[in-house]
Amino acid sequence: MSTSTKRIQLIDGLRGFSLAGIVMANMLAFQYGMFGQSKPQLFGIGGADQAFLSFLLITVVGSFMPIFGFMFGFGMIKLSESLKSRDLRPKCHLARRFLLLFGIGMLHIIYLWEGDILSFYGVLGFFLLMFLNRKPKTLLIWAVLLLVGAGLLGLPASNPMNPLSIESTHMNNYIIQSQDVYGSGTYAEIRDFSNNGDPFGGELEVSYALIALILAPLMTISMFLLGMHAARMGTFNDPQAMRHAYLRRASFLIPIGLLLKAYSELAPKLGAGGWLGIGIGGTLGGTLLALGYIYAFALLYAGSRHSSLMSRFEAVGRLSLTNYLMQSVICTTVFYGYGLGLFGRAGVFIGAIVALAVYGIQLWLSPLYLKKFSNGPVEYVLRIWTYLSWKGQPRKKKKQSPTLPENASGVQ
Repeated sequence: MSTSTKRIQLIDGLRGFSLAGIVMANMLAFQYGMFGQSKPQLFGIGGADQAFLSFLLITVVGSFMPIFGFMFGFGMIKLSESLKSRDLRPKCHLARRFLLLFGIGMLHIIYLWEGDILSFYGVLGFFLLMFLNRKPKTLLIWAVLLLVGAGLLGLPASNPMNPLSIESTHMNNYIIQSQDVYGSGTYAEIRDFSNNGDPFGGELEVSYALIALILAPLMTISMFLLGMHAARMGTFNDPQAMRHAYLRRASFLIPIGLLLKAYSELAPKLGAGGWLGIGIGGTLGGTLLALGYIYAFALLYAGSRHSSLMSRFEAVGRLSLTNYLMQSVICTTVFYGYGLGLFGRAGVFIGAIVALAVYGIQLWLSPLYLKKFSNGPVEYVLRIWTYLSWKGQPRKKKKQSPTLPENASGVQ
């Protein structure tokens, strides 16, 4: 087995692994709403469920979606290299890819679920094109600077940039109303509430919103740049040779990330909400923990890459875009009124069981699907648009040179 093949399988496995945490984190938004998930008291969450919620907020929420971003950046570089080897223009193809990704994300938001991330990735992709041909050192410097900046944003005792940190009667009323609409409303009623409801009631100033929109990408882009840096440096080219490096990095990053997130989550509950750095877990801890998870998974993969579970992670990752969207289809059907109507009723622990069941189904079905098809349906449409070819394949190479298989891309 070639080094490049092992590397690509590891990347697929990482994407598949990240989807397990993503559906667990998104379960809170599916069950309590995008704004309601930050106000558990309005749903009567307490006792063991509150403790389990804290556990999820420390270990899962905010630390798996960044892995997806890391792989997005990694895939950009690998797809660019593949296109260059075929004498094609990387930026042109990537721009088309990001445009369709944005379109898919907008359809996802309008017709299914407002918690979409694909539209954000599509927009951010155009910004990342500026870094496509940068040296690894440049990518690393920018990533570190942005990480430090994100950490500084979390240092104040309160976070004035977070509109959800401000107590609002209108926001609370919006969340209470959402319980009835999402729990028992029809599809049309839910989509109307989601697309037209105003959780801020005009209280959010335009200047405030614009600053938040600017800061949001700056706080998340570091993981994309680190993924691009890893691709340039060949961090996952030979997992066996990198095992000790993976171990050192995971052993350092995971404890630090967990400590920062635990501090931010537990300090307010212990009456220390005004302490310095209370928001650092959300701005920096989640990113560091995500990096730790990446290296921990790479270490496990290097030791057991031929296991059945790793093969299933790889299969889920090869269908990452389709599986991500299917998680929305299934979970909205479970929690919304036009389905089982469990919105706000199942509880955090039962919701997590539902999320694990959904992911378990994907672990089982994805390998079966790939026995008959080489790409997922959404991935195939994206390939058709990227290459402007009904076969979903780039033009034949003008010169014979080794190329990477297309599943190296993190935005299939």
